[in-house]
Amino acid sequence: MIEVVEVSKNFGGVRAVDKTSLSIAKGSITGLIGPNGAGKTTLFNIIAGLYAPTSGQILLDGEDVSGLPPHELFAKGLLRTFQIAHEFSTMTVTENLMMVPSEQLGEKLLNTWINRKAVREQEEQIRQKALEVIDFLKISHLADEPAGNLSGGQKKLLELGRTMMVDAKIVLLDEVGAGVNRTLLAEIGDAILRLNKERGYTFCMIEHDMDFIGRLCDPVIVMAEGSVLATGTAEEVKNNEEVIEAYLGRGMKQKPTVPGAST
Repeated sequence: MIEVVEVSKNFGGVRAVDKTSLSIAKGSITGLIGPNGAGKTTLFNIIAGLYAPTSGQILLDGEDVSGLPPHELFAKGLLRTFQIAHEFSTMTVTENLMMVPSEQLGEKLLNTWINRKAVREQEEQIRQKALEVIDFLKISHLADEPAGNLSGGQKKLLELGRTMMVDAKIVLLDEVGAGVNRTLLAEIGDAILRLNKERGYTFCMIEHDMDFIGRLCDPVIVMAEGSVLATGTAEEVKNNEEVIEAYLGRGMKQKPTVPGAST
């Protein structure tokens, strides 16, 4: 689904990503971990179009999308969530979801005058879609709640719901577990697995909770100093000596238990 080919990103004299290559297979849930400064979030931002690469290519389903802006990648089915959820705080959960589909008829003032019936019909279709998403995520009790009143974990579920309002090919999840209690984190994990298995979503996630990574992700890609250090199952990377060194430094014998703080 995604091919990152020899991608580098410089910020002045600092190279945050250094000739990195990796693949995200269609239908996979791929984990991306690494210590502080590894380049994970910078790479996510390049894939999602927030940064243009200094060099190298990003391929989406074989198409070169290097440097395309986020709205064009959105139209191609590449979506991303953020570590800090972004919501329209005064709008309800349902209304937040209804905002997602692009090019709605009601966005054009002329249609609200001369094509009111079509606008109402489309709006009702989108509302029904939003309610289906809310039901899928098991948050029907929050449908009419202002999004600003939600807990951190509930906002993460809402972000996941937004990706369901369009035909997503791949979703980049940036620390979906950050600040979320264990019960809600389990629910988020269940939703991700269902979307992957039942609807064929491809995911790539930055995450620091190795139990969460181990439950969901195969493969797991480890970055260090702007490059890919190792790839394997969660168990393989946890027992990889180079990975242990990257997290703890040379000469340390113990293994990391919660690697992967945000970059």
